[in-house]
Amino acid sequence: MKNIQIYDTTLRDGTQREGLSLTANDKLRVAQLLDDLGVAYIEGGWPGSNPKDVEFFQRAKSLTLKNARIAAFGSTMRVGGKPEDDANVMALLDAATPVCTVVGKTWTLHVEQVLRTTQPENLRLIRETLAYLKARGREVIYDAEHFFDGLRANSEYALATLGAALEGGADSITLCDTNGGTLPWQIQEAIKQVRARFSDAVIGIHTHNDGELAVANSLAAVQCGAVQVQGTINGYGERCGNANLIAIIGDLEIKMGYSCLPEGNLEKLTTIARSVSEIANIAPDDFAAYVGRNAFAHKGGIHVAAQRRNPMAYQHVDPEWVGNATHVVVSELSGRGNLLSKADELNLKIDERDPRIVHVLQQIKDKEAAGYHFEGADASVELLLLRADPYYTPPFELIDYMTVVEHRQGRGMVAEASVKLRVNGEIVHTAAEGNGPVNAMDIATRKALAQHYPAIENFNLVDYKVRILDGHAATGATTRVLIETANHQRRWSTVGASTNIIDASWLALQDAIEYGVMVAQKD
Repeated sequence: MKNIQIYDTTLRDGTQREGLSLTANDKLRVAQLLDDLGVAYIEGGWPGSNPKDVEFFQRAKSLTLKNARIAAFGSTMRVGGKPEDDANVMALLDAATPVCTVVGKTWTLHVEQVLRTTQPENLRLIRETLAYLKARGREVIYDAEHFFDGLRANSEYALATLGAALEGGADSITLCDTNGGTLPWQIQEAIKQVRARFSDAVIGIHTHNDGELAVANSLAAVQCGAVQVQGTINGYGERCGNANLIAIIGDLEIKMGYSCLPEGNLEKLTTIARSVSEIANIAPDDFAAYVGRNAFAHKGGIHVAAQRRNPMAYQHVDPEWVGNATHVVVSELSGRGNLLSKADELNLKIDERDPRIVHVLQQIKDKEAAGYHFEGADASVELLLLRADPYYTPPFELIDYMTVVEHRQGRGMVAEASVKLRVNGEIVHTAAEGNGPVNAMDIATRKALAQHYPAIENFNLVDYKVRILDGHAATGATTRVLIETANHQRRWSTVGASTNIIDASWLALQDAIEYGVMVAQKD
């Protein structure tokens, strides 16, 4: 199989995404993950541009990398100068990386209006900057900024800039769709022109997603002879983002027959996508190709029934190839197959002829009609299945509860709840104050159960979401509450719905605590 080099620029271009910021420690963690995945190059940043990148390059020297080479990024020297006098060029050398990636101007608009110099001078900047770095033992990658725009504006000059880079000793030339507006067939036509002029050149591709085509453009470039693909994990980047390496690697390896990673590493895709999003403090995209939680999710009853007969009936690849898994969604659209598959997911042994399936399926349809939404509440679905078993004994039963919210002079708002439960045949009655009625109920319930189920001390409320379903009913509207809870080992989500927000909250909270206690007993 032909090898395609994966060049990751998450640590530089990826951090230009609005709201994304990585510390030097974060960048080192991501670099280690990228090396473990098996990319060929890791672009660490722009040395000298900020203290964080200076620290990264200094500490990166101590990294033990098995697969990747660290690259430092910078631009050609200043107009009218010499490379040995240019602070940017010196910073590239001081970074002490084996690879230097240099960006230069290709589009006459940028040469004349941004650099404010002549076309011949720009060619000199490219040629001499690269030659200086090459003479000092660096592998040099040239990034031809705005190449496709430049080619359309003045093809001869755009190609001349590539010639200057190769004359300066560039080991490879990367064609950049910096504005992200080029179409796949335009990418291919441009690369054919480059190959016709520079038949021996090693060509790379760097695309942006402003036209939602970054992945397609990268694949089109590979089809025409590009052997290096630049991009970022999860497509992070400025504006609409960079080419998403996760999708590109999956497409190249599975669909196009190229080798991008060491053998056996493709199954790490899901882990690295989610790990990088966690480090970047950005919620994972549940709908991301290959690695999203819903990438292999099935909701329609007909689809799930077919999946049970043949897992590939509604999946383009086996999710295990990329470290993901099939996920069955339970909703009012579900059929028997959805529940049976969900039971399999949850390791519940239920025969397809078990009458519980029909009973629970009808419960789900009725409850969703009343405002429940089980797609994001797997724990509540599991409890429905368990409660349908005549031998299931819940860890506690609600007898009654009461909440009071009042404004007290000198104290402001005060919320109090009392909860009466039956636990192991014993009646437990407790009360607690909280910063709101739901918080008070939560505290009172935990107080009642702590002696019997000590594991409850490790439960933490991670998220609490409220949604009004029929706004036309104003304050009498049906309210849906979703609660996410976690302990040291797992997370689970539960749902409740009612025209009374306190009741909806209690239903979700009761499921959250019951499920957590049940799981803790098994663990």
